[in-house]
Amino acid sequence: MSSADPNGAAPVAAGSGVEDQAYEPNYIDYAEAFPPLAANSGGGFGAIKGPAPVFKAPEVITPVPNQWNNKMSLRSSTITQVFCVPLEERRYTEMTEQQFGEKGGPQAKSCIDIMQKTSVSIEMSSAKDQSLTVVITGKGDAVMRARKMVVQQLQTQAKQEVCIPKDHHRFILGPKGKKLQDLELATATKISVPRPGENSDVIVITGTKEGIEKAKHEIQCISDEQAKLGFERLPIPKIFHPFVCGPDNQTIKALMENTGARINVPPLSVAKDEIIVTGEKEGVLQCKKAIMSIFEDKQCRCQTVSVEVRKSQHKYVIGPRGANLNEILAQTGVSVEVPPLDSTSETITLRGEQDKLGTALTLVYSKANSVVIEEVEAPSWLHRFIIGKKGVTVRKITQNLPKVHIEFTDGQDKIIVEGPPEEVHQAKKELTELTQDLMSRMAFAEIQIDQKYHRHIIGRQGVNVTRIKNETGVLIRIPSDAEHSNIIRIEGNPEGVAQAKKELLEMVNKMENEKSKDILIDHRFHRTLIGSQGSKIREIRDLFPEVQINFPDSSKKSDVVTLRGPKNDVDKCYRYLQQINQELIANNYQVEVHIFKKFHKNIIGKGGANIRKIREETDTKIDLPNENSESDVIVITGKKENVLKARDKIELIQKELANISEITIEIPHKHHNSIIGAKGRLIRSIMEECGGVLIRFPAEGSVSDKVTIRGPKDDAEKAKKQLLELAMERKESSHTTEVRAKPEYHKFLIGRGGSNIREVRECTGARVIFPANNDTDQELITIIGKQDSVEKAKKELESRIKALDSITEIEISVDPKHHRHFVARRGEVLKHIADDYGGVTVSFPRSGVKSDKVVLKGAKDCVEAAKKRIMEIVSDLDSQITTECVIPQKYHRTVMGAKGYKVQEITRDHEVGIKFPDRPTDNNENQENGETAVNGDIASDAGDGGQMAPKKQDIIIITGKKENCEAARDALLSLVPITEEVAVPYDLHRFIIGQKGRDVRKMMEEFDVNVAIPAAEEHSDIVKITGPPANVAKAKNALDEKVKQLEAEQEDRKMRSFQLEVQVEPKYHPKIIGRGGTVISRIRMNNDVQIQFPEKTSEQQDIIVVTGYQKNAEAAKEEILALVAELKDMITEAVYLDSRIHSRLIGTRGRAIRKVMEDYKVDIKFPSRDASDPNVVEITGMEDNVLDCKDYLENMAEEYLQDINEKELLKQYLNPPSRGNEPQPSRGPSKGFVVRGAPWSGTPDTSSTTDFPEFGATVQASANPIQWGPPVKR
Repeated sequence: MSSADPNGAAPVAAGSGVEDQAYEPNYIDYAEAFPPLAANSGGGFGAIKGPAPVFKAPEVITPVPNQWNNKMSLRSSTITQVFCVPLEERRYTEMTEQQFGEKGGPQAKSCIDIMQKTSVSIEMSSAKDQSLTVVITGKGDAVMRARKMVVQQLQTQAKQEVCIPKDHHRFILGPKGKKLQDLELATATKISVPRPGENSDVIVITGTKEGIEKAKHEIQCISDEQAKLGFERLPIPKIFHPFVCGPDNQTIKALMENTGARINVPPLSVAKDEIIVTGEKEGVLQCKKAIMSIFEDKQCRCQTVSVEVRKSQHKYVIGPRGANLNEILAQTGVSVEVPPLDSTSETITLRGEQDKLGTALTLVYSKANSVVIEEVEAPSWLHRFIIGKKGVTVRKITQNLPKVHIEFTDGQDKIIVEGPPEEVHQAKKELTELTQDLMSRMAFAEIQIDQKYHRHIIGRQGVNVTRIKNETGVLIRIPSDAEHSNIIRIEGNPEGVAQAKKELLEMVNKMENEKSKDILIDHRFHRTLIGSQGSKIREIRDLFPEVQINFPDSSKKSDVVTLRGPKNDVDKCYRYLQQINQELIANNYQVEVHIFKKFHKNIIGKGGANIRKIREETDTKIDLPNENSESDVIVITGKKENVLKARDKIELIQKELANISEITIEIPHKHHNSIIGAKGRLIRSIMEECGGVLIRFPAEGSVSDKVTIRGPKDDAEKAKKQLLELAMERKESSHTTEVRAKPEYHKFLIGRGGSNIREVRECTGARVIFPANNDTDQELITIIGKQDSVEKAKKELESRIKALDSITEIEISVDPKHHRHFVARRGEVLKHIADDYGGVTVSFPRSGVKSDKVVLKGAKDCVEAAKKRIMEIVSDLDSQITTECVIPQKYHRTVMGAKGYKVQEITRDHEVGIKFPDRPTDNNENQENGETAVNGDIASDAGDGGQMAPKKQDIIIITGKKENCEAARDALLSLVPITEEVAVPYDLHRFIIGQKGRDVRKMMEEFDVNVAIPAAEEHSDIVKITGPPANVAKAKNALDEKVKQLEAEQEDRKMRSFQLEVQVEPKYHPKIIGRGGTVISRIRMNNDVQIQFPEKTSEQQDIIVVTGYQKNAEAAKEEILALVAELKDMITEAVYLDSRIHSRLIGTRGRAIRKVMEDYKVDIKFPSRDASDPNVVEITGMEDNVLDCKDYLENMAEEYLQDINEKELLKQYLNPPSRGNEPQPSRGPSKGFVVRGAPWSGTPDTSSTTDFPEFGATVQASANPIQWGPPVKR
């Protein structure tokens, strides 16, 4: 096959001569130069009709034999649409010209936005009648969307309502609203169809007049078409549907063909006793008559018989897609009803005429027994080999047995074969032979390998396991991590299985001999270890090829580097990296030196000489802070001795430059942290107060007491004095001693709410610190303070601890009825007593023992305190009462609150128990107050006094002290919801609700109430607030405030809507608007008003409407009239300026001419391109300003013209001499316009008037005319 040259040369055939391979010019092809016109059914040019030329989507033109053009043509997928927006429908009607240097107006911005969203090209032009022509080019769908957007944004939109019956709306919408979307796109309109729940048949169309008319016509057509249709719902029981449908739906198909109607019968899974008929009314009536006739006939003549058939055989009775049921119905006219698959019933019902039921029953039994099920024993691991790759093996068995179904079940060592008896026997025989053959050739092995090694066996991207599979030809199944299994299964030929098993075990043994070890290397050294492009780590890996070295992710900033490999290699690599790490640490020792900022430049030196010298002498890295930084810290990095040497050199420079002294004082190291303060705040304040001196404490963890002060002498002395005073103060107030006490005593020593320890602190002035939960020594108590205070506190604590150490045991009497309170909830009360009173033990009698003795054992003070507490609880229990609170049960859930939080708060605040009644069940709906209503009697709710007794389910039981119970009852009653009505004007409801109900929801959440606003159709002013009384009152006040605010805003809007008309001649309107709307914007802002100019189509073109507060509107009117008066005094002067200098007068982006207009306070208008005289410029303004500006422009024009004339004269002298008289070298005859594959012979001479005559000229025939058309084969 020959290949075409990319430059257009013809392919060279094998065996072609030298002449055939010679260079051929790359002439343009005729089909490319003159593309053929598409076949036009309209006949002739100009047959394209419609508002805009549209080039359709790509279409391949099939070549016709013996035509001149034998190439296949592919039309472009780009289309173009052109449409016109009339002046009266244009949205942006201001026709002021674009000012110099300014961007386009809103019209241009809209188009740019549309082009970005739809990826189309939009061009606009304005005609003489001020109509707007828009050209959109792009992909088909994009052009349609862009056209719709352009129409919506650039063309004024109208609205029209169309009444269409509600039943027809779904046909207008189409499937998933597609039909409506297409209609909107085609007509460039927005069509609003009422929702299914709305009781309205009005469809609203928004768009241009033309688009609305098109959309309205299409919608009306759809509705008219549907109006011709009929609809009938026939009440036919589901059991008679098979008779109506007929075998394979033949009956209803015939009815639909004959009548043209559509019949909808519910499927078997839908239990509906109806059949729906739709279509043309006449056809629907015919269908209805025929269906009802079938139904009535079968209803009279049909009988039923039921038979029991095993559930597993039901599917054979049904057949594939109900084929068997249809077959029985066709042969006997009997319908067979089979219970659904999810039913346990085995009863099949036959319905039909008496004489046909026997035949049908015989067919049912024959179908049920037409299929048998056999099992073939086959190990489950062989199943996939029996199935074969992509089912090839099993397909060989089933291809000749089409009615056989073979089923493989995971985990079961059998194969199920189902189908006709003879075919099942054949399939079973072949499967048995195949299984025996595979078992003789195949083997499997299962090996236990720890799951942690599985990913290493698989290898990266499965490299390891794939290699073993390819070498041994076996299948290796490795369980996924989610299975949590250690068993790896190998299947295949015996030799391959044995080899694969051996290799896997060897891999595991090798991995078990491996070890993993972590080494800590500072993360800042990781990049150094890795080296440029990994060069250094590669060298290390070459030294230890068996070891994997894994660095942590740089973003984690972790210091852990993991080594994995053989034990000996890992240990060697660890030692090697440890040595490198120590070297890196030694070479990267860092010290921070505080040097006064003003001396940094001296340390750097001229051209960096000083700092360079120190770096070279000490072999260190020295980093100085940025000039803009406030830091004075210089960081030195290198070996420790070199770093200290560099530090001394830098500090020496500072000493020589200033009167810097260094003072060393001794402060006990235990006081260092307290002097430094939290985050160094205290020491920093001392350094700042003493002129920025440097105070250096020993490193953290050091036991050195030396503190160094460096800085100007006076400042250093001042800092020394403050530090020594602070140290003395800390020393005096930090005397420490220790006391030991059992941890169970600590709570008693501290007391409830810290009362005991607070007493000790106030008496002695010392601070007592108890051990924290995470301290190792839980008995140690530390006392800090002045010496005498510490001794006094220690003596007090020791006396209290001694008292606690004296263990005592006492008995108290507690009424058995209260025992349950103490031991309930796993002894929660007793645990609290033990925790609060030094671990005292409280023992109550065992259950079943009738005794009131309670034993308390522990420290004497603890026991006494616990006894007191128990007696207080008993006293409270004795004083408790039980009271009832009656609240209707329907309010119980509201009173409880979400998850009972409201009632929990009441229980906690008032120390009471509250029990709500159980919810009533269906069994006791007729039982109230424990009485049972007998049939025929009425249960009496009246008490002895004739008053209604409360219902049992309404009574809430409250237990506690009397005053607490009463307070709790009041609290519960205050939570019972009430409903209050508030009058809110109907027109304010939408503002109360807010956007999507946001405001009313916020009010309900804030006040915990429910606010019910009446539906819009009710036109009611009553708003209902439901909730607890206090909350309802707050919500009501908030609603009243909101109404007042809205009414005030409404009144304000009314005052702001005051309108005033100003009569101004239209010729002054552009001047009042100003360039870019600056003048009118200033008037609007100064007076806080809206100013509306008349539309182009308005009859009153001289009326300007001002809207706002009356006072502001009148002020704006006066300002406009003053401006008009000023404009009337202006004149317009025409000045002649050569058009060649206009651009120079205007300047870059109009800057020059704008400056002239600002200086002379005039408006200058240059002629447009199509002006009759391009040299006339108009100047408008006050007479003096216009004349001054005119003189200035004329002077400037004179200078610019002089420059232009000089340049033109100079150009004449610089031009090279003409060669018109010299003979031109001959270039040979021109080949003219050469086209390959053209329907003419030779090269046409385009300069010949014979071959290419002018229109109307008389031409004689040429002696040797060029032949046109395809060459004739002879």
